Amino acid sequence: MQFNSYIFILALFPVTVLLYYIANKINITAGKIILMATSLVFYVYGGIKMSLILAISLLINYVLVYDIKAIRKARRAILFIDIVVNIAFLLYYKYLGFFIRTYNDVSGQSLGIPNLIMPLGISFFTFQQIMYVVSVYKGDIEDINIIDYLTFVLYFPKIVSGPLADPAKMIADFNNPELKRPDLSTIMDGIIIFSFGLFKKLILADGFARAVNFGFANDQWIHGFDVMLTMLFYTFQIYFDFSGYSDMAYGASKILNIELPMNFDSPYKAIDIRDFWKRWHMSLTGFFTKYIYIPLGGSKRGVARTYINTMIVFLVSGIWHGANFTFILWGVLHGALSIYDRLTDKMHKKRPKVVGWLFTFIAVNFLWLLFRADSITQWVQYIGKMADFSVMNLNPDFVLTFVTPEVGFLAHILGVEKDFAGLIAMAVMTVFALFICLVPKNNMRTFGKKNLGKTVLAAFAFGFSFLALSSESIFVYFNF
Repeated sequence: MQFNSYIFILALFPVTVLLYYIANKINITAGKIILMATSLVFYVYGGIKMSLILAISLLINYVLVYDIKAIRKARRAILFIDIVVNIAFLLYYKYLGFFIRTYNDVSGQSLGIPNLIMPLGISFFTFQQIMYVVSVYKGDIEDINIIDYLTFVLYFPKIVSGPLADPAKMIADFNNPELKRPDLSTIMDGIIIFSFGLFKKLILADGFARAVNFGFANDQWIHGFDVMLTMLFYTFQIYFDFSGYSDMAYGASKILNIELPMNFDSPYKAIDIRDFWKRWHMSLTGFFTKYIYIPLGGSKRGVARTYINTMIVFLVSGIWHGANFTFILWGVLHGALSIYDRLTDKMHKKRPKVVGWLFTFIAVNFLWLLFRADSITQWVQYIGKMADFSVMNLNPDFVLTFVTPEVGFLAHILGVEKDFAGLIAMAVMTVFALFICLVPKNNMRTFGKKNLGKTVLAAFAFGFSFLALSSESIFVYFNF
């Protein structure tokens, strides 16, 4: 199930909010059971087989975390086993096919590739369970109550695409009696940010996605200018897709008076790559920093070791994002640019910020093109097309991807051709997207600051988005 679906917006979520606050009047445990039950429905809706794999993962981790508490002398060994089991679980379902295909390509063999179903959100619920086990090991969580454990891991606003939340803090919130009464102001603020997120996903992200899908489906027939726009529009698509998801997750959780960590902070305002990663998927960056970069020594073991540790983190990040060499190269290049930023840090402080922003935005665009490409070869071909200025005309069919039923209706009323209407719609969306990315503060930073204009805009965003809701479109990060 997804946030941008009729069943969630009209049924599951409003019923959950009502039952949750009623149950909390009985006791806190009853409220947590409602959250747990809703989360199970939310996840099981995606398929029984995936849910069985999740159940096995939950059982293994809970048994091991119980052993950490019960067998004090072996707790370090049990922690090591738990981490190995979780990583092996993730590698098996997410990367086994990739490993076998790569081996077949290198060796000339033809080993069979098992037809595995990758569980929805496996990367996120695996990392969340590692975080939970480590928190128990360190003593941050004393009571390993199974209801708390299941509610934390399964919590529906974050299970499939994050953010990665601190287990101790979130469980404390689940058990805080002061957060169990409905607060109308907080509920309204949550609805506002959810509405803006829904608009970002359905109108902006999905609108740009139609052009992006055309660009990648017709790589033989598009040329330099088409590729440039395809690259830019994917940069917008993934931004509004993930920003929209983050807003909806945060807003839905705030309606329940439960705070999720900030996960997205206007990353296209970044003035270098390191700044970008402090703003994009902040909880994942924090996870890699805490569990990989710092244990490797961070920046405390000399300059060379710092660069090696940085590259390891970005290599892992690339691998985490997908089983394809495009993701690995994407991670390596981000790592190289991050190291470059460190090497030239003093020089960067002297240059105008707009220069740093422009360089960063262009670099991120080219790397998003690699992220979206089917292969490294396709990415190189697209860069070659952009470098060929001999053919810079715009494909008419590319423009027509912006002719939605609403645009077509307006074109008919105004008596203009569809291709012209599509061109105008494309220009308006591009300018609007740039404005949203670069001017206003992130919605989570303005949470709680209501005014009439913001409320009216949120009402319009929700109404317009709801009317545009016809079928569920998958969030990009659901694939990771």
